Amino acid sequence: MFELKNDALLIDDREDLIAVLRMRFGEISGDIIQQIYEINDYSTLQALILGAANAPNWKTFLAEFKMGNESFRLVGENFNPLANDQKGWDSLDEAKEK
Repeated sequence: MFELKNDALLIDDREDLIAVLRMRFGEISGDIIQQIYEINDYSTLQALILGAANAPNWKTFLAEFKMGNESFRLVGENFNPLANDQKGWDSLDEAKEK
């Protein structure tokens, strides 16, 4: 019974990751979905969910995803979900100061 519960939790985490990726980045390839379903570690899946929620773009998330278990840092501008929206803010702030 305990094993079935653990399997259900892994399935839920995988589905959550796929859902977050689709919400953030649109449709994802079957290859990526297959790779997600091969992950059997809760910590890795939860770190990927956080990465998917915070990566500013698909390229950043994919780079972390491909690095495997040793990557998940979630620090710096690579994991600022608003980074793409903030690019013009510096020039606006400079204009206000003048």
